[in-house]
Amino acid sequence: MSKNLKIFLGISYLIILFSFLYFIFTGIEISRLNDFSYYKELQQELSSYVSANIIINLFYFFIFAIFWVALLGFGSPLLIISGILFGQWLGTTISVISISVGALILYSIGNFFFRDLVKIILKQKFDKYIFLFKKNEFYYFFIYRFIGGLGIPFGLQNLIPILFGMKKLNYFFSSFFGFIPGFFVFNTIGAGLNSYVEQSDKFDMFQFILTPGIYLPILMFASLMLISLIIKKKFFDDKN
Repeated sequence: MSKNLKIFLGISYLIILFSFLYFIFTGIEISRLNDFSYYKELQQELSSYVSANIIINLFYFFIFAIFWVALLGFGSPLLIISGILFGQWLGTTISVISISVGALILYSIGNFFFRDLVKIILKQKFDKYIFLFKKNEFYYFFIYRFIGGLGIPFGLQNLIPILFGMKKLNYFFSSFFGFIPGFFVFNTIGAGLNSYVEQSDKFDMFQFILTPGIYLPILMFASLMLISLIIKKKFFDDKN
C-alpha cells in the first residue's frame, strides 16, 4: 500500500509540475524575453485578471499551493508569485495559510505511510536536534521554522517532526507563526518586482536596486538571516 501511494504521489507531483511549467511557458513569447515592454504587458494583463477575479484566484492559488507543498514542491517560488499576484499583505496571508496546510498534509502522509522509512533516512543525520524538540516541540519547532529550517530543503523540513512524533496541532501553529517573517519578506520582494515593472518604462539595474520595493525587502532579508544565525548558534549548535 505504501509503495503504491509513494508511486502515486511521485507521478502526481510530476504531473502538477509539468502542467504548471507547460501553462507558464506556452503563454510566454520566448523571442520577446529581452524586451522590457513585454514584461509590462504581462504585468498589466496579470494585474487586470487578478483584480477582476480576486476571490477565485486566491482559491486557485490556495489549492495549488497545498498540492505543491504536499508533493514536496519548493516554497520560495510560491512566495515570490503570491507577492507578484496579490501584493505583500494579501500574498503573505494566503501563502502562510496554504503552505502551512500543505506542510501539515505532507507531514500527515509521511507519518502515516513512511514513518519507518523517514526514520531510517533522517534519524542519524538529525538525531542531535530530536532532544531539543522533545523538550518543547512547539517552541523549538517555531524557532526552527523562523530561522528557515536550518538550511534544510523545504520538503525535508516538513518531514523531520516525524522523528519525534510531533502533535499535528503544534505542527500547524508553530509552522504558521514561524513562517510569517520570512514569507512576508519574500512576498514583499515579489510585490516590489511587480511595482517596478508597472512604474518603469525600461529596465535599469541601478534604478532597480535603489527602488524601495526592492532594497528594503533585501535589507529585511539580510536582517532576518543575521537574526537566524544568532538564534541557530544559541539553540541549535552542537555545544548546546
